[in-house]
Amino acid sequence: MKVLVNTKELPYAEWLEYRKLGIGGSDVGIIVGLNKYKSAFTLFLEKTNQLPTDDEQSEAAYWGNTLEDIVAQEFSKRTGLEVNERHELLQHDTYDFMLANLDREVTCPNRGIGILECKTSSEYLKDEWNEDKIPDSYYLQVQHYLAVTGYSFAYIAVLIGGNKFVYKEIERDEEVINYLIQLEGEFWNNHILKNIPPVIDGSDSTTSSIKLFYSESNNVSIELSRKELRILQNLEEVKKQIHSLELQKSEYENKIKNYLGEYEIGEYEGSVVVTWKANKRNVRQFKIKNMLEVI
Repeated sequence: MKVLVNTKELPYAEWLEYRKLGIGGSDVGIIVGLNKYKSAFTLFLEKTNQLPTDDEQSEAAYWGNTLEDIVAQEFSKRTGLEVNERHELLQHDTYDFMLANLDREVTCPNRGIGILECKTSSEYLKDEWNEDKIPDSYYLQVQHYLAVTGYSFAYIAVLIGGNKFVYKEIERDEEVINYLIQLEGEFWNNHILKNIPPVIDGSDSTTSSIKLFYSESNNVSIELSRKELRILQNLEEVKKQIHSLELQKSEYENKIKNYLGEYEIGEYEGSVVVTWKANKRNVRQFKIKNMLEVI
């Protein structure tokens, strides 16, 4: 691995600019479609400087970084392993587009140096960490870091809901790493370097990015191709289907509401299946419980 830049005194805005020189660990989940909040199209616009950069950390990012040290200290306390910070943006020896900004490095007496990735998680996502589970995006992030550094192992430690701490070991997986090298290489070489956006999807991230990217318009027309006409035809067909499904949805809801009448709760063999209760504004709200529990 190579050192691209020392990050200890590097301003946050400059660090963001260096990240545009390649693909970082947190970018991997976006490229493979595992990120609920950012699409590959949005990432493309960011990497190619076609979206304005937010020079300020988000609230979530701030607290994630603040609690990172606590998670690292607790990991060291529980395992007895030495944990050290590395204030450097690292680069793969062969594939320059692969970058890594490690949370920590961990030293094991019999294995040498590995990676420690520190996370915080909401209580609502605790099931993602049950038993041997690790969220896929985090697993790929760690494998990306192992690819860049050449290390053979890593640990991921997470503070869940502010009161539950778990850590898990991750071994280097050459098959996954080769897959990431290929996938990231295709994204970097075929999209970023050629300035060709990836396929447009329907995510909120892509929707917001297109709205921001084309925030200004002119009073000029453009000739549509047959491809765009087919897309418009498909759009009209989908809108008709949505309207039909909305009517069907309302029909089914109305039938159940009519059956419930003044009753607030519908049960089946002792399990609550549906509720139609008044909220604080005295408006009845219709909710279906998990049907899998009663089937």
